[in-house]
Amino acid sequence: MINTVKKEIKAIRGRDPAARSGLEVVLLYPGFHAIMLHRPAHWLYRRRAYFSARAISQLSRFLTGIEIHPGAKIGRGVLIDHGSGVVIGETAVIGNHCILYQGVTLGGTGKDKGKRHPTLGNNVTVGSGAKILGPFKIGDGAKIASNAVVLGAVPPGATSVGVPARVVRINGKKVPHPLNHIDIPDPVAQEMNAMALEIAQLRQLVESLELKVESKRATGKAASTNGN
Repeated sequence: MINTVKKEIKAIRGRDPAARSGLEVVLLYPGFHAIMLHRPAHWLYRRRAYFSARAISQLSRFLTGIEIHPGAKIGRGVLIDHGSGVVIGETAVIGNHCILYQGVTLGGTGKDKGKRHPTLGNNVTVGSGAKILGPFKIGDGAKIASNAVVLGAVPPGATSVGVPARVVRINGKKVPHPLNHIDIPDPVAQEMNAMALEIAQLRQLVESLELKVESKRATGKAASTNGN
């Protein structure tokens, strides 16, 4: 247990330049407190002591502002930086050495059964306010931008941004997209083309009606001549 705590402290200090000492991490880092309290809660949850597990997780939420369901699986060296408002669902899985910033949600959509929450690979970074919703995987080394809403799998090494999120880079290289600002269709031109097509159809209808009228007139004149 002591060795595990030392490794967690070392992992946090290695990635957070604001951490000046191990004692500061132990006493003043709510993300560290939340993970340390989650370990016994998860141990109890796996042994079906659900009430005790939830009691510890709710105490952790009260003390840290970070809500981690005791059923979630969290790897080694995970850094929850600042941490306020972080929510991690029951079937979520977080790999080793991931970073989660404040306001992150690893949640479900309410449509799935069983596995309902996302799985994060190793070395994943999730920016503040990002929402990852659903039972899919975020690949190793992926980066989720702040305030992104991710609704599908993200490949390893990818950067995902936007609402809904889309992959813009993979391993530092831009991902081409078929639609860009230069090739956006002109709505005015589309409307003009639709009007021109409708006018052509109306002209054909008028010409057809005129031919029918002329045909009826010619038939009427022929009948009148034969009657005389």
